[in-house]
Amino acid sequence: MSAGAEPHLVRPYGDRRDDGVVQLSFVLPLPAGERAREAAAEVARRMGLSGVLVAAMERAADGYTFFVVYGRTAVAVDASALDVPEVIVRKKSFDELNAIVERELGRRIVVLGACTGSDAHAVGIDAIMNMKGYAGDYGLERYPAFDARNLGAQVENADLARRCAEAGADAVLVSQVVTQRDVHKENARQLVDELERLGIRERTLAILGGPRIDHRLALELGYDAGFGPGTKPSDVANWIAERVLARAGKRLHEEHHE
Repeated sequence: MSAGAEPHLVRPYGDRRDDGVVQLSFVLPLPAGERAREAAAEVARRMGLSGVLVAAMERAADGYTFFVVYGRTAVAVDASALDVPEVIVRKKSFDELNAIVERELGRRIVVLGACTGSDAHAVGIDAIMNMKGYAGDYGLERYPAFDARNLGAQVENADLARRCAEAGADAVLVSQVVTQRDVHKENARQLVDELERLGIRERTLAILGGPRIDHRLALELGYDAGFGPGTKPSDVANWIAERVLARAGKRLHEEHHE
């Protein structure tokens, strides 16, 4: 926050602005019943919530119960004081991006994508890479500007890095969905290590994505960018194109000066 800036306090919003109402969901190792219900309410109270209401209680497994709990918090956050690394994407349309890459770069941008290690959840990488994309947003395979190769799931990091070297990849996309015990962090770091071992890290943009991924975490793990939930293929396409063109001394967007 810059000196003299006005604080921007925000609170959770439930029924009306600033009422502080939040919803929690969790599992307790207790069979469903009144004792379990009260235990769930007490957990919420000890978290500092007031006006606690257990809205739902359902058996999750033998001796385990799932709860949805409402409560009220007095916590407020000054949003203007937060330091949040973000991926800045300035978009061109599908046709504009393809035309600019063809004119300014004169070749296709090579992009490899995969779920790595033991991760077999390919829905995310498919949504970004495959021709159909999702929600009406074309995947990278649909762009004439890209040579996009989706290698699928459970690709070993060493194998992916080797393929990047063989293909002269401009960028590699890694999707990580499995996050138990932070396995996604260790797995993601291994790919960066392999790219460095082969001497291609500096010329290969490394991009990390998944439901538990944000830009800050990606940077911490040695990647150039992180894309989390809600990312569209066009976001990734524009970001890659802008960075690759910049490395070639070209521009995707014209600079405007006052």
